[in-house]
Amino acid sequence: MIVAKVTSKGQVTIPKKVREKLGVHPGEDVGFEEKNGLIYIQKTVKKSPFDKWVGRLKQLEGQQSDDLVKELRGHDNRR
Repeated sequence: MIVAKVTSKGQVTIPKKVREKLGVHPGEDVGFEEKNGLIYIQKTVKKSPFDKWVGRLKQLEGQQSDDLVKELRGHDNRR
């Protein structure tokens, strides 16, 4: 069992072996969950700010990106 002390402020330093196993780096969040009387710690995965855009351009599926850029820029294909 790996042991860590609790400070007077209720803080605990997560031991290096545990951080490595969880893949937790400075500034990242961890979550605590209680199940059947046990407390579990896990790395929390934040949603990407781009997730809200997934599927928004389905109507453009199959079109070439070069053609889309030309259309957006108002490029005249007749020249």
